[in-house]
Amino acid sequence: MAALAFPRHIHTAPKPSFFNNKPKTKLRTRISVQSSLTPPQLGFSDPFVLELAEALEDSLPSPSSSKLSPLEKIRDVSSETLLSTPWPSRKDEPFRFTDTSFIKNSKICPVSRPPPQSLEAPLASPEDTQLLHLAIVDGHIVDSSSNMSGLPDGVYVGSLSNATSESLVKRVGEFVCGFDWGDLFWSINGVGAPDLAVVYVPAGCRVENAVHLRYYSVEASDVGSNKLPVSNPRVFVVVEKGGEVDIVEEFMGGDPNRCYWANPVLEVVVGEGGKVRHSYVQNQSPCAAHIKWTSVRQDAESSYQLVEVSSGGKLSRHNLHVQQLGPDTVTELSTLHLAFNEQTQDLHSRLVLDYPRGSSRQLHKCIVANSQGQAVFDGNVKVNRYAQQTDAGQLTRSLLLEPRATVNVKPNLQIIADDVKCSHGAAISDLEESQLFYFQARGIDLKTARKALVFSFGAEVVSQLPDASVQKKVENQIRELLDPQ
Repeated sequence: MAALAFPRHIHTAPKPSFFNNKPKTKLRTRISVQSSLTPPQLGFSDPFVLELAEALEDSLPSPSSSKLSPLEKIRDVSSETLLSTPWPSRKDEPFRFTDTSFIKNSKICPVSRPPPQSLEAPLASPEDTQLLHLAIVDGHIVDSSSNMSGLPDGVYVGSLSNATSESLVKRVGEFVCGFDWGDLFWSINGVGAPDLAVVYVPAGCRVENAVHLRYYSVEASDVGSNKLPVSNPRVFVVVEKGGEVDIVEEFMGGDPNRCYWANPVLEVVVGEGGKVRHSYVQNQSPCAAHIKWTSVRQDAESSYQLVEVSSGGKLSRHNLHVQQLGPDTVTELSTLHLAFNEQTQDLHSRLVLDYPRGSSRQLHKCIVANSQGQAVFDGNVKVNRYAQQTDAGQLTRSLLLEPRATVNVKPNLQIIADDVKCSHGAAISDLEESQLFYFQARGIDLKTARKALVFSFGAEVVSQLPDASVQKKVENQIRELLDPQ
């Protein structure tokens, strides 16, 4: 076990009562060690975070296989960071425009087991079940609702605990905890993830059919209840040298009047010359909290493409971090956020370029169509000293369709290299009167004209979804938002 590092700023706090008379687990052992130290050495996080971490740890079954060692490593590292990490507030710069008190003021209840068999059958439509997909229900992998038939030789998609290849488990273990970023929610997921879903593509292998990762939130509470079930799905994608795969993440919440908190993490490692096309569609309940981490590491000459459409959740935040670890690397990020209710849609992205001839393109679009809705974009592109001949572009465009709708955008380029081609821009507006007049002059009423212009504004991102079935599904979701029944 790694040695504990105590913060320089010391806070004295009594030992929380919820640790009394309970069996010692790894997390409680660490806390017990700290609490036995003299006050100048004490470095507790706030009691709310510690109680949540303990509840997450109690909800997990004891590991029954050495194959879970990579997941145990994640849990160990994550539990240590929680000891000195407070719950974020609006005073913290990364959360200045994102209010998480909705979560903190709730009674958080970790989902401790998979859903009963009776709930598995209706999770997917008949046409969806024929696609290559992995069902993840409340953070638990449900094999009986998944379809992994027809995978190429050497490709593995499924639970780490079910993997039969020791070399695969060892390979995953080489990468876990190798990402040097994260925050409190990353660590909460690390402590509470019941399993680790793995997508492994061997060197030189191209997976023809997209791999669909379908996340369902079944455990939920009614509107007005203080209870907030939380799930922590975690997925690790490894694409070896020259491999190629399409990953489609779909988050579905079912009943729009149900409350829950989904806290997923996706980690992606793209080997030299590998290609990953990543589609991320978030359509959670408008009463839910959805906080997601996506972290990507790209080796030389690799390509990573993300297309995101996020329209659900009362609070939705995507932390997206990409690091280029070799020359001639390509990164393309396209996102569309829709706030048609009293929602917060937040994207915090960070792209780090360290090697020559890297290329990146980022397009962020958002539509806020509610006077109590808001969108947040904080995008950072850092071009370090040795990333010469880099070509990086960043653009954010926002539509505000109501008088008090809000958007906070912060595009940011940090350039240290001196031989680069970089640009960024931001635009915020309502629909243009000249465009509306064009439709009306041709006999189209104002309401229909506004719907058409809003739809076409988002189509630039939606049209980039590589999977036709997903693209059609997203288009229908946007039409429903524009014309609710």
